Amino acid sequence: MTRRAERALANDLGGRAVQSSAKALFISLSNVGDAIMTTPALELLHARYPEHSIDIVADRRSGEIFEHCPYRGEIFYKNKRAPWRGVPALLGQLRANFYDVVVDLRSDGLAYLLRVRRRYTKWGARAARGPHAVQRLMAIVEGLLGPAEIPPQRIWVNEAAREFARRVLADLPGRRWLVLGPGAKWPKKVWPAQRFIDMVKSLEDRFDSVIVLGGPGDVAPAAEVTAGLRLPVLNLAGQTSILEDCAVLAQAQVFVGNDSGLGHMASAVGIPTLTVFGPTDALRYHPWGQQADWLCEPEGRLEALSGAAVAARLRLHLERLEVQGDANLRCTASCSSSHFLRGRPLP
Repeated sequence: MTRRAERALANDLGGRAVQSSAKALFISLSNVGDAIMTTPALELLHARYPEHSIDIVADRRSGEIFEHCPYRGEIFYKNKRAPWRGVPALLGQLRANFYDVVVDLRSDGLAYLLRVRRRYTKWGARAARGPHAVQRLMAIVEGLLGPAEIPPQRIWVNEAAREFARRVLADLPGRRWLVLGPGAKWPKKVWPAQRFIDMVKSLEDRFDSVIVLGGPGDVAPAAEVTAGLRLPVLNLAGQTSILEDCAVLAQAQVFVGNDSGLGHMASAVGIPTLTVFGPTDALRYHPWGQQADWLCEPEGRLEALSGAAVAARLRLHLERLEVQGDANLRCTASCSSSHFLRGRPLP
């Protein structure tokens, strides 16, 4: 089959690439944000093996981000909460294939039970080039590829999700839209709803409307934030899929939220982000990308971080992007001293 015919067939299959008899396996991470941070390694694996169909092991929820990846093969699901329940079935599915290469970013031993020619795991990884999770994950792939420039994160948003975003945003006033992510799984990572409200009130000259996103567990803080805002607001918390969230984020001007998957999603679709951190390690887990910024409460107590401080930081971040351009704001360890505020006075 010619390349032109393959592309035509791929279009007929909804944009999915034609499967190759040559196969690779990519074992991703479970949480949404963590899975997104594995996509640069996946992109490099594809660049090294462009003719291979890449099967992916993912969590049931975060696996949605890989659904429309054009070069993937099958997606196999692993349950993080019950790691050994269903493992025999998963192992049987994977052992039905022979893989030229396996890249295992979990390194829980699964890769050593499979039929493979070469495997790369954390146990044999090179030294990471920096403290960030993306850099640590890339160190595993560099054992296969050698040092390489880290590609951007990717999320493959389908047309149905983009149509959803166009529909729900059609009547939202203006175009200067601020997206908020007021929820998180761990209570200590949740900035109080009143602080979000105070921040937005300090920024009413900057934005026309607000969009509130979150999963089913974020409905209560989202409702509290929504009730306290004076700007027009669209609360979609608990009503969207991951890809629908991504499509909505792609239409916004900026995202502000807690340390959760939404910040990583926003960074992956290419909009500026500002993440508030309490007790977690911002230098390791901040959203990766040229337009990402973050703010830490020095003692790790998010309730002590004021809305005014975050509003001031957001204004500064957006002004930097506007004046300097995206290329001068890559959030890596090389610029961390200007971004990381742990142990220093807040602005």
